[in-house]
Amino acid sequence: MDHDLTERQERVLAFVVREYIRTALPVSSNTVMQGGQLDVSSATIRNEMSYLEEVGLMTHPHTSAGRLPTEAGYRYFVERLMEQAALPDAEQRLIRHQFHQARMDVEQWMRLSAAVLAHTTNAASIVTLPQATRCRVKHIELIGLSEGMVLVVLVLQEGLVKQQLIRTSNSTHSQEQLNQKAQKLNALFREMDGTMISNRPADLTMFEARVRETIVAMMERVDRRGSSDLYRDGLLHILRQPEFASAEAIRQIVEILEERALIEQIAAELRSTSGVQVIIGGEGRWQEISDVSLVIAPYGVEGHAAGIMGVVGPMRMPYGRAISAVRFMTGLMSHLLSDLYLPDPRPRE
Repeated sequence: MDHDLTERQERVLAFVVREYIRTALPVSSNTVMQGGQLDVSSATIRNEMSYLEEVGLMTHPHTSAGRLPTEAGYRYFVERLMEQAALPDAEQRLIRHQFHQARMDVEQWMRLSAAVLAHTTNAASIVTLPQATRCRVKHIELIGLSEGMVLVVLVLQEGLVKQQLIRTSNSTHSQEQLNQKAQKLNALFREMDGTMISNRPADLTMFEARVRETIVAMMERVDRRGSSDLYRDGLLHILRQPEFASAEAIRQIVEILEERALIEQIAAELRSTSGVQVIIGGEGRWQEISDVSLVIAPYGVEGHAAGIMGVVGPMRMPYGRAISAVRFMTGLMSHLLSDLYLPDPRPRE
C-alpha cells in the first residue's frame, strides 16, 4: 500500500468504510462530521474526502454527493485500520457445542462448517473436503445381517465412513467370529492405503480375502473422487444485498459458488500460505470475482490432508466479522482433523 495518510485522513476513511458497509449508501461529509468524532469543520472533512478520492481510496456515484470506498480503500482499511477481534466467547462455545453433538464424520463436519460460516457472517460460504494423497484405514468392522450377508464398515482416517454388503457362502459366522476376523484385519491393515493393503502378505481365509478385496475397492473409489467435493451455504444471504439485485449479478455470484475450477485454482495458490487471506474484487488475478470479496483460509493437518474454507460476499463486507469467523472455524476444523490423522498415544486393544 503506497498511500501515506495522516491520522485524520485514516479516521475519515475508516468511518466511511464502516458506514458504507452498514448502510450500503454513499457517505456524505455531514454524516462524517456528525458521527466521525473528528471535531473539525465540514469544509475540512470535504477537503480530506476529496484528497482520499484523488489518491484512489474513495469514489462517488455521479448522482450523489456522498462517497464510498474503492477496492484500494477497502484494502487499506483491512490492512491498516481494521481492529482485529475474535468471535465472542458465547458464539465460540455454541459452535463447539454444535460440533460436539455431530457424529465423527468429516462430511457432516463440512456441511456444518458451511452452515455455521454462512450464518455467522451473513454471507455465502465455501468449504472444500480435506484431501489426502491416498486415503488410509482407521478401523474395520464386520456386522452379520441376514443369513449369508455381512456388512463391511470401513472408517477412513479422513473421517469418512463407507459401507458395503457382501454375500458369503458360509452362513454360520457368528457375530463373535466376525468381531475376531475384524480384529485380525485391523491389526494387519490399520493406517495402510489401498495399494499397501493389496501388497501386504497375509494368511487369510477365503472370507477374509473377500473382505480385503472389498475394502481395497471402496478405498479406490474414494481416491478417484479427487477434490471435487465442495460444500456451500448462505446464497440467500448475499442475494438480499443490493449489489446483487440484477439478474446478471445473481448469475455471476451463482457461477462463483458453482465453479469448482475457480475455487480449486484459488485453493492451489493458498496451499503455500498460512492464515486468513482477504481477496477484494479479484485484485487483478481473478476476473470472475471482480465484483465480490473472499475471506478464505487453508485448514487441515500438515502432511496428511488439507482443504480451504471461507466466505463470499459483496466488497461491502464486514471484514472484521468475516475474518474472525473464518479464523475460528479453520482452527476448530484443524483441531478436529488432528484427532483423525495424528496417532493416538493410547495403546490399542
